[in-house]
Amino acid sequence: MLGNDLYRIFQQHELTYFCGVPDSTFKDWMSFLDDRHGEGLTNRIVTGERDAIGWAAGYYAATGKIGMVYLQNSGLGNIVNPVTSLLDSSIYNIPVLLMVGWRGQPDQPDEPQHKKMGTITQELLQMLDIRFSILPDSLDDAERIIAEANEYMTTTRQPYALIIQKKTFDKYTKQKKTQKPYDMTREDALNIILDTVHVEDIVIATTGKTSREVFEHREATAFGHQNDFLMVGSMGLASSFAAEIALQKPDHKVYILDGDGALLMNAGVLSTIGYYAPSNLFHIVIDNRAYDSTGGQPTTSSVVDFVQMALANNYKEAVAASSAGELRDAFGRLQHQSGPSMLVINVNSGARPDLGRPTTSPIENKLAFMNRWNKQ
Repeated sequence: MLGNDLYRIFQQHELTYFCGVPDSTFKDWMSFLDDRHGEGLTNRIVTGERDAIGWAAGYYAATGKIGMVYLQNSGLGNIVNPVTSLLDSSIYNIPVLLMVGWRGQPDQPDEPQHKKMGTITQELLQMLDIRFSILPDSLDDAERIIAEANEYMTTTRQPYALIIQKKTFDKYTKQKKTQKPYDMTREDALNIILDTVHVEDIVIATTGKTSREVFEHREATAFGHQNDFLMVGSMGLASSFAAEIALQKPDHKVYILDGDGALLMNAGVLSTIGYYAPSNLFHIVIDNRAYDSTGGQPTTSSVVDFVQMALANNYKEAVAASSAGELRDAFGRLQHQSGPSMLVINVNSGARPDLGRPTTSPIENKLAFMNRWNKQ
């Protein structure tokens, strides 16, 4: 299905407001929305799924029109509270059209972190009293389903969900060109960091391609994976996880390998880290201004000063680097300072096309990590 065709159907029902967190299941649809923002439709870039529900509810309150929230099904867990305490018919009775990417769909190959949510996606929607349909890839059938969804939301003022399967959308070539102003990719930066940390240091990597690149670097250097915890799911929680590790292991340096989108999704963690102030914690934020793992859709980090955010939350030091030379110099100095400290690394978006995935399971990763560090 082409994005143009789907948008035409939405437009017929005055469904022209979109916001949410991207998912690779419909990355081509996301690229279409990004290109067309301001040309008859609104596409809000937000920091998390709960945030998106708030924006869409505000749009309805201000205009009387229904907004759409797009999200991966992993985000259904994040929106349980605003669905039940903001949208619900017993509270404010606000309709929102959810567009839910079905990762971990039963009998479809996918990554392990999506398996559980993929199995319970439909059951969870039923528990939340959200009517839903699987969006057909036939345009005529999709038009019928969307008309029924719009009629239901208009009549009942309750949410409705469209579940999106893989390969529902045809390939879309993005018109807006991504600027590449820096001399490093994320993988370049990670290689420098991982070549510099010591054998007694602990590394916690955020979800997506960051963890995949850490795994491949360790494989290439035959270092092993026992020092690393790869947060393959739970976007935004690598920093919380790492902070507690640092407090429990004060004799070891702990490095968070974070991303701009992940940190923005859980930005409140900065105040908690600053409050407890683990002196052995080093927060590395690789900022490519994109959700790289879901197709390169933009984040809001272009207007964010992570360095000032860290300093305002009681980090002892925060610096930025935009080249390999600056990175080596800044990281070398940071290693000899007391934390919590932050290093923001500006890189270009994108990854090499042959990037692999971890060949060990999340449980194997956890056991290797715990066997290594619980002996200390």
